[in-house]
Amino acid sequence: MTNLNNLLQKLCEAEIEFVIVGGFAAVIHGSSMLTRDLDVCIVLNSANIEKLRDTFSDLHPVHRFTSQRLSFLDNPESDAPIKNLFLQTDLGPIDFLSNIDGVGSYEDVRKNADEITLFGRKTHIINLNALLKAKETLGREKDLIAAKELRAILEKKDQSS
Repeated sequence: MTNLNNLLQKLCEAEIEFVIVGGFAAVIHGSSMLTRDLDVCIVLNSANIEKLRDTFSDLHPVHRFTSQRLSFLDNPESDAPIKNLFLQTDLGPIDFLSNIDGVGSYEDVRKNADEITLFGRKTHIINLNALLKAKETLGREKDLIAAKELRAILEKKDQSS
């Protein structure tokens, strides 16, 4: 089952600072493209790892790119340095990224973020210009298609301003 809205709501309720990025951010900005996972940029320090474990423990999170499907609740150790986490949960996949290609670290992404309200809580989403830059930097076919649509959304937004 994939329920990205419920996954995002759970993350919003965790009181962890993050920025919505990737395909889900594109959808919020008006893209018609579908996304099958939730991507967020976050500081992956030991305190946030523990909060994530507490938040998602009931959703049976596992590392989706390991053949053993190791439990996130046990792996990695709390003090281990982590760059990215790619998890599968009962509600769907969620990627925790410490850096966004073309934009930079969490701090850089946060500077390029808009504040929105979701589920009654203020949260952040990468702004359209930074998202466009990230998609173009990735350069994969699906990202270039998304970038073309995002550019059209940006142009339409600029014309209406």
